[in-house]
Amino acid sequence: MQHAAGVPQSPPHGTPQPAAAGWAPSAGPPVPPPPGPHPHPGHPLPPPPAVPPPAATGHFPMAPGAPVPAPAPAVPVPAAPPAPVAVLLIGPAGAGKTTVARHWADHRGAPTAHISLDDVREWVRSGFADPQSGWNDHSEAQYRLARRTCGFSARNFLANGISCIIDDAVFPDRPVVGLGGWKRHVGPGLLPVVLLPGLEIVLARNAERSGNRRLTDEEVARIHGRMAGWYGSGLPIIDNSQLDVAATAQALDQVIARTLTGAR
Repeated sequence: MQHAAGVPQSPPHGTPQPAAAGWAPSAGPPVPPPPGPHPHPGHPLPPPPAVPPPAATGHFPMAPGAPVPAPAPAVPVPAAPPAPVAVLLIGPAGAGKTTVARHWADHRGAPTAHISLDDVREWVRSGFADPQSGWNDHSEAQYRLARRTCGFSARNFLANGISCIIDDAVFPDRPVVGLGGWKRHVGPGLLPVVLLPGLEIVLARNAERSGNRRLTDEEVARIHGRMAGWYGSGLPIIDNSQLDVAATAQALDQVIARTLTGAR
């Protein structure tokens, strides 16, 4: 039997048709179960086959977190500069105190000042009391004033991180105005060192001097004899009879280093 064009024909008997929207599909023949074991009523399903664990890889899971910054490079800490020192270079006229003190101050690796007692004493121009004209109260007073001025300068240098070396003819038989006075002026940390060459050396060096710094041979011998009293005092003594200026300054460096470290 023919139908008009455009009218769908009925599907053959037994062919399932898609369900229309909002309609349940019509019941059809039962769908056979998938192949495999089927439990009987009252019997549980067998357990699934065991799955082998993954092979060990040596890696461990890490907890998520912020990235760790690289450590900052170590910054070298500069070494602290050495503490300033104050040295009192003692010796008779002609021992080379001023020359050695100036050379030592010139060649140190740390800032160092040279304070010459004679230079400070000669700041007085009018009314200068020259001991060569006779030791009196005026010359004694000017020496004391020069020592106090040098002590004040030394403390000022030390307070500003600058070492200093002072040269003076300090006698061991006058401790109050000599070594004791210098320690009062500068401080207990003053390092006294005695420069004491032989008598013939100081006589020859004194002969090369001029002006009011040149003494008579008798005066040089008298001062040298009084300076011998430093032997047995415990102060370090450098005999620079056979040493030039550079070698004497090096010996002074060694003496100061041993004194600062407490070595004997």
